[in-house]
Amino acid sequence: MRIFDPHIHMTSRTTGDYERMHAAGVRAVVEPAFWLGQPRTHVGSFLDYFDALLGWEPYRAAQHGIRHHCALALNPKEANDPRCAAVLAELPRYLLKDGVVAVGEVGYDSMTAEEERAFEAQLALAQENDLPVLVHTPHRDKTAGTRRTLDVVRAAGIPSGRVLVDHLNELTVGMVADSGCWMGFSIYPDTKMDPDRMVTLLKEYGTDRMLVNSAADWGRSDPLKTREVADVMLAAGFGEDDVDRVLWRNPVAFYGQSGRLDVETASEAGPDYAGNTIRRG
Repeated sequence: MRIFDPHIHMTSRTTGDYERMHAAGVRAVVEPAFWLGQPRTHVGSFLDYFDALLGWEPYRAAQHGIRHHCALALNPKEANDPRCAAVLAELPRYLLKDGVVAVGEVGYDSMTAEEERAFEAQLALAQENDLPVLVHTPHRDKTAGTRRTLDVVRAAGIPSGRVLVDHLNELTVGMVADSGCWMGFSIYPDTKMDPDRMVTLLKEYGTDRMLVNSAADWGRSDPLKTREVADVMLAAGFGEDDVDRVLWRNPVAFYGQSGRLDVETASEAGPDYAGNTIRRG
């Protein structure tokens, strides 16, 4: 079984997580830029973070047989801080990098005017750089936030097939399915979606344009939730081809629109350990 986690924050995870992920079948990931928990107070903090997502994290993942790509953006939560606004002026040069396969996470956190301005600006950057977009939907008032997200996407003129609307649930999946955008679902231990609910939605909506992720970060989360969904799908009567579509071919198809995705040898990759340290030579 091969698994591509299309939304995971590995900078918050340990080497042991990479080892467990590889053993479970994970061979590729996309790490979108997000809020680190501690507010950043100047633009340089973002640039160091972007550099780590483009350099150190792909190297670390490769030691464990996993291909790592990233999506870059000013995240919705920090779009409200005027000290971070200048990140938008720095993004164009970063969006040219080979390892960047999307603009993201963008969208709404609290649905403020500042968030909307940053959202619109980054949709424009995605179009200028011919990149797909990963959109975060708010945890509060998710239905209204998702509806507004789709309105902004339509107004921007970006093709719906180049937009992944994430963190969906039973209340929001229908409107995104109707929009033509890709549908993303985060599987968590206690919140968001769980494997059984996810499989119920797959039975109702099918496997087309459906992506499943762990969104694992520094909070209570689990980078093996993608594998759990695969196992529950098989137990529920889905075939191996269905599992491969949802957990591999769909994320490859979406992020492949960037022209920068490189996972051709990911399924054959193996771990490359160097004792208790990472080999640097």
